[in-house]
Order: sequence, then structure tokens, then C-alpha cells
Amino acid sequence: MPVSTLTHLNFTGNARLALEFYQSVFGGHLMIMEHGAQLESQTDGRDTGYVPMAADHPDAGRVAFGMVVAENGFRIAAYDVLGTAGTSPAGNIAAPPGPAAPRARGVTHTEPFFVLLNGDSLDELTPLWNGLSQGGTVIADLGPAPFAPVYGMVTDRFGVTWVFGLTQGG
Repeated sequence: MPVSTLTHLNFTGNARLALEFYQSVFGGHLMIMEHGAQLESQTDGRDTGYVPMAADHPDAGRVAFGMVVAENGFRIAAYDVLGTAGTSPAGNIAAPPGPAAPRARGVTHTEPFFVLLNGDSLDELTPLWNGLSQGGTVIADLGPAPFAPVYGMVTDRFGVTWVFGLTQGG
């Protein structure tokens, strides 16, 4: 039985900006539905189970579901958690940092999760690294590491930490 996973990021107000940013880095198709939007299928009388909020609700224009799907296999989804505007710095990820965890070379991590991004070669990964690191914080430079032929770690401008590596056999 084939199984797949999809990273779904929960934001406190910047889901649209983050998804647009990820589309600019990875390419592909961007789909966004707002909390206040009526679904097409609701207009024909079928019950979708989704009830849009009033247009004047503070969260109506925020992302109820968004996704970037690229031809290279990249997929990511995101939304804005209702009622969280202003609860996280700059509308970033809606997750509290975890306890400090010391890592190699004196780096200490507090991120609640990482997104692993693997590619077939350093040449393939470099433009993605350059895009995600714009306005972000590099934790470990992209390149060879003692434990891997290619490794890098960067927290992007939206607070998402990406760990780069090679696919098996890459």
C-alpha cells in the first residue's frame, strides 16, 4: 500500500505570504481558499461541511487552506489558525518553541519541527537554498558535512526550519 505525507504548516497570519514565497522558490501552482470564501459546490446545494464566515469577520480574509504543488514533486500546505492574529512574532508558525536542545558545533535548536528537503545533487538544491535563505537565518551552511555529502539547515523568514540533504543514491 503506497503512503505519502504532506507537510501542513499552521500560521498566525502569514500563510498567504509564506505560500507565495514558497511558490517563488519552488515554482508550481498556488491554490488559496480564504475562511470567508464560499465553496463552488455550495452554490449547487450540496453540503460540503464547510461554512464560510461572514465577510466582516476579522479572520475572513485569512487562509483556510492553501497549497503549493510543483512539477518537481514539491508539495506544501498551510493555513492561518483562527483567532491567532498577533499571537506569534510577525505572524509566523503557530507553535511554541521547544526546550533548547544542544547540537553539534554549539548550535542549539528550539524549533518544534524541521522540514526535510532532499534533492539529487548539490546543483539542484543550491537555488532552493538561495531562495529559502533570503531573509532567513542560516544555521548550517549548505555543503559537505562530516556525516553527509550534502547538508544544510536554514530557518526561513516565516520561522520554518529546512534541513537539506541528498536523496539516497544522489
